[in-house]
Amino acid sequence: QVQLVESGGGLVQPGGSLRLSCAASRSKASIIDMGWYRQAPGKQRELVALITGGGSTRYADSVQGRFTISRHNAQNTVYLQMDNLKPEDTAVYYCNAVVRWGKIDRDAWGQGTQVTVSS
Repeated sequence: QVQLVESGGGLVQPGGSLRLSCAASRSKASIIDMGWYRQAPGKQRELVALITGGGSTRYADSVQGRFTISRHNAQNTVYLQMDNLKPEDTAVYYCNAVVRWGKIDRDAWGQGTQVTVSS
């Protein structure tokens, strides 16, 4: 089992910034992709940003240019720098990792961290 532990959520005013962190526990498995998803009340969980082991990134259109995803492969850690936050960014943010066990890939999820953007 790979466990993901998130930190960095909180309350921020519109236009402010937050940085989320997610650390994966050590295991014999390989972590392939890492990413962040979010779920607002009454809405489906959606992809926010994704980063591959090679460093390629993908962003939701709604956060492009405002959020930056990065990772430290040796430490199995992924970060999400969120700038110019808007009230519509309010959601529970979940860390995700695609974990490869031999020939099988499985998803691992963090417990979620609340981000609230409000004045």
